[in-house]
Amino acid sequence: MARGLGSIAVLALALTMALATDHSPLQDFCVADLNGQVMVNGFACKNPSTVQVNDFYYSGLHMMGNTSNALGSSVTPVFVFHLPGLNTLGISLARLDFAPWGVIPPHTHPRATEILTVLEGQIQVGFVTSNPENRHISKILNKGDVFVFPVNLVHYQRNIGKTYAVAMVALSSQNPGVIPIASAVFGSNPDISTDILAKAFQVSDDIISDMQLKF
Repeated sequence: MARGLGSIAVLALALTMALATDHSPLQDFCVADLNGQVMVNGFACKNPSTVQVNDFYYSGLHMMGNTSNALGSSVTPVFVFHLPGLNTLGISLARLDFAPWGVIPPHTHPRATEILTVLEGQIQVGFVTSNPENRHISKILNKGDVFVFPVNLVHYQRNIGKTYAVAMVALSSQNPGVIPIASAVFGSNPDISTDILAKAFQVSDDIISDMQLKF
């Protein structure tokens, strides 16, 4: 009886460890069937016989994004929705463009670590560690510098130069997701009650209402 319980415990531990990491690919590729009706974690595979070279190809990252907005920044993503061949590979990338003093405001990627390389300009980057330390780790990067943002931590980027800046980021998920902090808090649908946010931020209900109108 004891031996049987021991075997069950070992099996349970092995299953827990197996489920804690992504499975290794079981085929050469699994091009996303973006129009498929099967709901899975990610996308179901297209029939390999229908896969074409363009399923593994994307063009456009040489083009500057439109930074004529309130933030003065633009993100051009290449996720699985744009490049179906990324499905199951656990990787994606994006181009970041900044007008002078443009900013990508504090946000998180719930499913990915991010690594950034500056291609042009001077960019201030930073992230904040988890509670209770809430340590702000920040650095000014120049062309050719690299910085990594650990998975799911709040982080930001800002151009501190007088010229346009460009960076390229790689992310450890085909669909990293993004949660902009201000939009999530003040622009949720439906709204979070003003009294909850007023107490959380220690300000008046009127200030919260004004913030919600902005988002």
